[in-house]
Amino acid sequence: MIHCDNLVKIYKVADLEVVALQGLDLHVQPGELMAIIGNSGSGKSTLLNMLGGLDRPSAGQLHVDGKDLLKFNEKDLVKYKRETVGFVWQNNGRNLIPYLTALENVELPILLQGKRKRERALELLEAVGLGHRTKNRLNQLSGGEQQRVAIAIALSNSPKLLLADEPTGSVDTKMANQILDLFRDLNRRLGLTVVIVTHDPLLAKKVDRVVAIRDGKTSSEIIRRKSYADELEELEQGLKQDDEDSHVEYAVLDKSGRLQVPEEMLKSIGLRSSNKVRVQVEDGRIVLLPPEEKGEQ
Repeated sequence: MIHCDNLVKIYKVADLEVVALQGLDLHVQPGELMAIIGNSGSGKSTLLNMLGGLDRPSAGQLHVDGKDLLKFNEKDLVKYKRETVGFVWQNNGRNLIPYLTALENVELPILLQGKRKRERALELLEAVGLGHRTKNRLNQLSGGEQQRVAIAIALSNSPKLLLADEPTGSVDTKMANQILDLFRDLNRRLGLTVVIVTHDPLLAKKVDRVVAIRDGKTSSEIIRRKSYADELEELEQGLKQDDEDSHVEYAVLDKSGRLQVPEEMLKSIGLRSSNKVRVQVEDGRIVLLPPEEKGEQ
């Protein structure tokens, strides 16, 4: 569904150039539910904007659903945003019109497509668990309910790809879990590819794969050992879960053989002040060691 190869994005601010992405590689399969995590300024929101057709790469390759976004003109981008992708923002104000009811908010984008709006809007609100709140205005809905309306709007064009930018950032933990469960349910029932950008590493409990971005590149991936459905079934059967053993983390090698070692691992071997590390091959393994006290350090 998504193929990013050596993706570069450079912003020009006055006389300065800011490199937001510097050779990022990412591949997402159809029907996958995955999260992108990273610190502020890592490039994760820049990537999401490009996947959504809201920004253009400076260099590299970007294909979504077989479409080459680097070759798109403005007309192609409008068609892409209307037919292929849905977007959920952290700030509900970017999704919702406050003086309309929940039903009217969902009806509006459907009306622009010339479809039977009332029937489709009711169907979508039922899908996100708000069939009983159709006539309520936004000030009568909780933050979590507003986010569900936003998700219904994002689904109104029957997208193949759903993008969510910090969708749980403005709600409490209980509602965040409900929203993530909703994404999983939509992913399973509709075969929808879902990409969630977040700063919360605990999302790994709910998604199939977590990709970490650091300094504009993919640095690591966290992948489930078992499917989420299998884990739930084991819990129902009373089998004990070992959280530490439920996922496996991989560092990502780029095409030049470079990798980003997680900062906490470097600190654990005493590598704090130096940018050098000793590399050795021992028994078929590549071993990283802190620099020697004399000479290199």
